[in-house]
Amino acid sequence: MASQAIGMVETKGLVCLMEASDAMLKAANVTMIGWDKVGSGMVTAFITGDVAAVKAAVDAGAAAAGKVGQVIGVHIIARPHDELAAMMPKKKNSAPKA
Repeated sequence: MASQAIGMVETKGLVCLMEASDAMLKAANVTMIGWDKVGSGMVTAFITGDVAAVKAAVDAGAAAAGKVGQVIGVHIIARPHDELAAMMPKKKNSAPKA
């Protein structure tokens, strides 16, 4: 993860976060790490990719979420430390395909 960036979008409500996540994944070549409940209705989505792609995706996600609900905050960490990965939400395995 050291050569990549991490992007975060925090919103009020899950519907708003879904809109942001959809826009982020469509806007640039990024990967969704996961999402986490913060509390009091706030939720955060985490993405990773190269710095320019994460910046573009976070901007698109925040703009899309702002049309549906309230964006609490956005943040990008370029070249995060390797030990930061332990704090990220764990990727969930998708259901097995038949």
